[in-house]
Amino acid sequence: MKVHYGIESIQNLQNAIVTSGTFDGVHFGHKKIIDRLNEIARVHHGESVLITFWPHPRYVLFPESKHQLKLLSSLNEKINLLEAQGLDHLVILEFTKDFSQLTSKEFIEQILIQAIGTSKLVIGYDHRFGKNREGSFEYLKEHGHLFGFDVEEISKQELEDVAVSSTKIRESLLNGDVEKANKYLGYSYGIEGTVIDGNKIGRSIGFPTANIEVDSDAKLIPQSGVYAVKVKVEGEWYGGMLNIGKRPTVTDDIKEVIEVHIFDFKDTIYTKPIRVEFVKKLRSEMKFDGKTSLVRQLELDEANARKHLNQIKTMQ
Repeated sequence: MKVHYGIESIQNLQNAIVTSGTFDGVHFGHKKIIDRLNEIARVHHGESVLITFWPHPRYVLFPESKHQLKLLSSLNEKINLLEAQGLDHLVILEFTKDFSQLTSKEFIEQILIQAIGTSKLVIGYDHRFGKNREGSFEYLKEHGHLFGFDVEEISKQELEDVAVSSTKIRESLLNGDVEKANKYLGYSYGIEGTVIDGNKIGRSIGFPTANIEVDSDAKLIPQSGVYAVKVKVEGEWYGGMLNIGKRPTVTDDIKEVIEVHIFDFKDTIYTKPIRVEFVKKLRSEMKFDGKTSLVRQLELDEANARKHLNQIKTMQ
């Protein structure tokens, strides 16, 4: 997959089959659109092209939404997820206030026709584009012959009678239902960050943890609690259990922290990059009457986490 930051490097695309959108999370519904895009490109000996935008348009149009709308994927995560779908080209357009003023007609003429040379446009059932989201499937069908390309709409995709959407996945994660979120995504939801120095309380009770500083403050963090997780550090995958919360038994901090106890791992990894993928929520955060009760619960959590992680290995 060739990644284009802007339209300047796009040249001589052959029979471009195009889609566009934010594609946050690259979930089950997104993959249906991309599969169809790639299928058409193969049949017509063309090149599949996906146009996306960064930063998220809502952050530019409604700056206050940065505190309300958290994203399922960082830009790097989105690129990696899209590359795995077998696209030929990814076009990342910087979304600015000026860009947001492009009308649907201007977007079509300047981006889809002049820059990319679109032969066919494939869009999801609810996709809109251009200033004030004025462009729609109906608009494209009505005017497509004037622009010189065909348009195909992908109907609403459903999973267990529930329409898959980034919004529903966010809701699942904020409710701690990572299993439902993973099912909608088609992969395990994860966060990436750097291991930072902590207060080493976990080490003093036999459960050393790596404190994680997440790379992006726009990234959605699941509901507080204890989770069974998969952990990637220094190129290797491990099992683990992760806590999101304020650790009320051992501190009076008001700031929420993310810390993971990695199973069968003893190396020092301060300042190292780390990735954690969520498997199952084990329990909510609790306050215990002392460290002895806390350790007893952590032992139960570890046994429970290992059980769920082993079940996944068996299924794979």
